[in-house]
Amino acid sequence: MTVLSDKEILGYLERGELKIAPFEASCLNPAGYDLRSSRDVAIKPKQYELAATLERVELGLETVGTLHIRSSLAREGITGSFAVVDPGFRGQLTLNLHNNGKEEVTIHKGEPIVQIILHKLGDAAEKGYNGSYQNSKGIVSSRRHKPQQ
Repeated sequence: MTVLSDKEILGYLERGELKIAPFEASCLNPAGYDLRSSRDVAIKPKQYELAATLERVELGLETVGTLHIRSSLAREGITGSFAVVDPGFRGQLTLNLHNNGKEEVTIHKGEPIVQIILHKLGDAAEKGYNGSYQNSKGIVSSRRHKPQQ
């Protein structure tokens, strides 16, 4: 598994193997892409909030994503608990953010919140993600105890 460079990410986007919408060129990094907050989020000390990415992400069957909190937010005490973004996933991503600091932290709509690192799999996945969060829009709460439809 290798990490995609900015040049490779642009190639994947051009070929339709990856979709990020809305795409903002200034969010492209040498080894990833900054996903932004879909709304203002205020996180009180010792509490957590769910936030959604502004961007809708679609991964092809050869790509998996990992999420990392932006270092500026980490320096203010924000940590995140994130799942892997599986091959074939489509939708906005819901993020679990926790404030370990002593002060309230506000993240503004459109502000970079996490970086997605895209990895090329050795072989394409046999099947894509088809779980209960496929085609997510906005903040999606846990569906762990809800029956699949």
